[in-house]
Amino acid sequence: MSDTLTRAGEKVTIERRTPEGDVVDTVELDPAIFAVTPNVPLMHQVVTAQLAARRSGTHSTRTRAEVAGGGAKPYRQKGTGRARQGSIRAPHYAGGGVALGPKPRSYTQRTPRKMTRLALCSALSDRASEGRVCIVDSWTFEAPRTKDALAAISALGLAGNILVVLGEDSFAVERSFANLADVDLVAAAQLTAYDVLANDWVVFSTDTVPGGVTVVEGSKPPNAAAKRAPAASSASASSAGDTAPDADEPDATDSAVADERGEHAEDVAGASHWAAAAAREEQDEAAGESGGAEPVAESAEDDAGAADAGAAEAVSPAEDAPSSDATESAAEEDEEDSE
Repeated sequence: MSDTLTRAGEKVTIERRTPEGDVVDTVELDPAIFAVTPNVPLMHQVVTAQLAARRSGTHSTRTRAEVAGGGAKPYRQKGTGRARQGSIRAPHYAGGGVALGPKPRSYTQRTPRKMTRLALCSALSDRASEGRVCIVDSWTFEAPRTKDALAAISALGLAGNILVVLGEDSFAVERSFANLADVDLVAAAQLTAYDVLANDWVVFSTDTVPGGVTVVEGSKPPNAAAKRAPAASSASASSAGDTAPDADEPDATDSAVADERGEHAEDVAGASHWAAAAAREEQDEAAGESGGAEPVAESAEDDAGAADAGAAEAVSPAEDAPSSDATESAAEEDEEDSE
C-alpha cells in the first residue's frame, strides 16, 4: 500500500479506504504537517523529554541517618589497633546507610510547544514519505469484536506495529483493537512524536487526521456511483409501490359521495310528496266551498304528478322513490273522501 501515497511539490495525496479495503476517493493532506523536512535532533530531544516525563521518580534509599541502629560507638577510640569507628551503620558497613543514593524527584523537562509540534510534524512527515499513513473513511464496528478488527487490518494491508488514532465515541473500535498485541491505541488529542516513531503504521479516520483532508476532484472511482445508483432506484421504486393505491380496491371517497347524493335525493322526494299532499288538501277545501270538486281534483292530480316527476329525476335508479301510480291512487282516494 506504499504506492498509494504520492507527493507533488508541497502536496501529499493518499487514498481513503473503507474498513473492507475499498477505495472511497483520494484526499490531500495538510502539507504543513505531512510534508515538512524531518528534524532528527529535534525529534530526539522531544522524545527524550517525553520518555523522561513518564518516569514516576519514586525511587529512594536510606542514608546512615535513616537506618535503624548504630547509635553507640562500636568500641573505644584507642588501644585496639583497629581503625576508629563511630557507628556500625556507616556506608562501608554491611547493613549501613547508602551514600549519595537516589531520592524521589521529578524528571520532567520543559519543552516549548513549538518544538513539540514540530517534532510531531517531523514524525508524521517521515511516515508519510514512507507511505505508512492509512486513512479510513469511518469505522463501522457495531459492537466490540476482535475478529472484525483483524479483518480490517488484513483488508487494509497493514503489517508490523500499528498505531490507531481514535476519535470521540470510539468505544467499539477501542475494545475491538484492545486485545491485539501489535496495535497501540491513542486519542487524537494525545498523539505525540514518540507514538508515531514507535510504530510502523499510523491509521487515522477522517475525523482524526491532523489538519483535516481535502478531497481531490475527480478522484472518486466510477463504480462507486454505479453501486449507489441501483440502490437509490430500488429504494425509490419500493417507496412508490408502498404509496401507490391499488386499482382493484374501491375508492372510499367515491362511495362516500354516492351515499351523500342518495340521502339528498331521498330528502327531496319526501319534501315533494308532503308538499303535494298539502296542496291537495287546500284545493279540496276550496273546491268544497265553491262546488267544483272535479276540476280541483284534476288539478291536484296534475300537481302531484309534476312533483313526483321532479322527485324521480333527483332519485337514483337504485333508490326507492314514490311512483306516479301510487300518487294517482292517493289522489283518487282523497277525491272519493271529499265527495
